[in-house]
Amino acid sequence: MRPPKVLFVAPEMAPFAKTGGLADVAGALPDALTERGADVCAVIPGYRCAREQGEFGRPAVGGLKVPFGSVHLEAGILETATERGVPVLAVEREDLFDRPNLYGTGGGDYYDNLERFAFFSRAALLVARARGFEPDIVHCHDWQTGLIPALIREGAPGPASVFTIHNLGYQGLFPREKLAFTGLSERRVYHPEGLEYWGRVSLLKAGIVYSDAVTTVSPTYAEEIQTPEMGMGMEGVLRGRSGSLTGILNGVDYDRWSPETDPHLAAAYGAKDMDGKDRCKEALVREMGLAGGLAGRPLLAVVSRLDAQKGIDLLVRALEEVLSLDVGLVVLGAGDPGIEASLREARTAHRDRMALRTGMDDPLAHRIMGGADILLIPSRYEPCGLTQMYAMRYGTLPVVRATGGLEDTVTAYNGRTGSGNGFKFKEAAPRALLASLKEAVALYGDRTRWERLRASAMAVEFSWDRSARRYLDLYTSVLRSRSSSRGAGLERQALQRP
Repeated sequence: MRPPKVLFVAPEMAPFAKTGGLADVAGALPDALTERGADVCAVIPGYRCAREQGEFGRPAVGGLKVPFGSVHLEAGILETATERGVPVLAVEREDLFDRPNLYGTGGGDYYDNLERFAFFSRAALLVARARGFEPDIVHCHDWQTGLIPALIREGAPGPASVFTIHNLGYQGLFPREKLAFTGLSERRVYHPEGLEYWGRVSLLKAGIVYSDAVTTVSPTYAEEIQTPEMGMGMEGVLRGRSGSLTGILNGVDYDRWSPETDPHLAAAYGAKDMDGKDRCKEALVREMGLAGGLAGRPLLAVVSRLDAQKGIDLLVRALEEVLSLDVGLVVLGAGDPGIEASLREARTAHRDRMALRTGMDDPLAHRIMGGADILLIPSRYEPCGLTQMYAMRYGTLPVVRATGGLEDTVTAYNGRTGSGNGFKFKEAAPRALLASLKEAVALYGDRTRWERLRASAMAVEFSWDRSARRYLDLYTSVLRSRSSSRGAGLERQALQRP
C-alpha cells in the first residue's frame, strides 16, 4: 500500500497559533509523518496571531464559497509551509477569526464558537479539494474539528477520518438550536447515538461517534477516560468505541528542546558534560532575583497552566512545607485567578526563595528547564504532558502524579536498584506531593545517586519518529478496514441483484 495522503486539521499549530500542547503536536507531527513518507497538508484557522506572523504571504485558493447554514460565505485561504515543507493552509474570514484570542477572553468563550468552527470544518474539507489535495485520511484534533467526521459520514463517500482527543475536559457543548449552522440533518444526527448530549450538541461527541478511529495522546489516558472517575460523562460513549480507541504517546521536537543546542540557555551542556547546567542554574537564580545561596540547593520549578487540573492548588496548600525544605522555587504560568493570587502572596512572603512569572514566555520556559533541578507536575489528570519529557532531556528530574501520560513516561526511582527517571505519587493530595518531593530533595544530597538518576532521565527517548510510526500504522489499518468493508458491501449488492 502506498503512503497515505493525510489532511491534518487542527484548531492551533505551533508556531502560528498556540494555547497549549495541542499546538506543539500539530506543529511537529506533520513533519514527522512526512519524513516517514506520508503526503501531508495541514489546515488551521486564519487567526489574527497567525497572520501577524507574516509567514502566510500567498493566497492558495481564491473565492472559496463555504456552506454555512442556509447560505454560502466566502473564505480567504492563505498558504505557508513548515520548516520541512509541509503545506499549511489558513482559513481566513475577518468576522470569525480576526480576534485577539483563539477561543475566548478572560470572561469566557466566544459566544459564536460553534459558528466559527463549523465554518472552519467545512472550509477545511473544501480547500483541500480546491487545491487538488484528495486525502485518504482526515486527521482531526479536539472538539473544534469534531464536526468533520460527521460531515464526511453524512455526505458522499469520502476519506477516512481519525479523531484525536487531546483533553476530554473540553467538549464543545452548544445549544440544540445552533445545530442548523452545521448543515447536518437534525433528524439524522441529533439523537443519543449521534451528537446529542443531554439536550445539547457536543462537537467532541460528534468526533468520537462518527470517526473511523479515535486516539488519545497516551495509552493510560485512553484507559482512564473509559472510567466514571475520568470519563467526564463521556465514558459510555468511549467504551462503545473501545475497539477503535488507541492511545499514542506524544513526542518531543528535539531540534527545539535540547540542552546541547538550545539558544536560550546561558551555557550548553549534555549528558557527558554537565558543567553547563550549573551555569544555567546560577544564571536562572540571578535572573529570577533569588538568593545566591540557592545555587547549591535544590531548585524546584513549575511551568504550567495554573489551575486545578494541573494540581497547582495542591502545591499551594503544601507551599509553606515545601519551602521549609531549604529549596528554591520558580513558577511560570497563568490561569486561575485565585491560584495566581495565592502564589503572589507566597512570593511576597518568600522573595529570596520563590519567584513567580505569570503569562506565557517560551524562552524563559527553556531557561527554567535548563536551570532547575526538579520539575513539579502534580496534575489531577494529564492526557499526555510534554514538560516532563522536556525536563528529562535537560536533566531536570520530574516529580509527578501517576496519571495519564505522566504514568506512561515517568518511571519512579527505586532506591534499592537505583533505576528510574523521576519520582511519582498516586493520591491527589498535598501530603502525597510533599512526600514524593521530600524523597527527591533527600536524593539530591547524595550526588552520586542523583547524577546517576539524572543520566538515566536524559537518556530516555521520546522522539516524534516513534509516534509517527504508530500513527502511520493506524492509518494503514483504518484504510484496510474501510477497503474490506466496501468490498464486502459491493459483494452483497452483487448477490442481491436479480
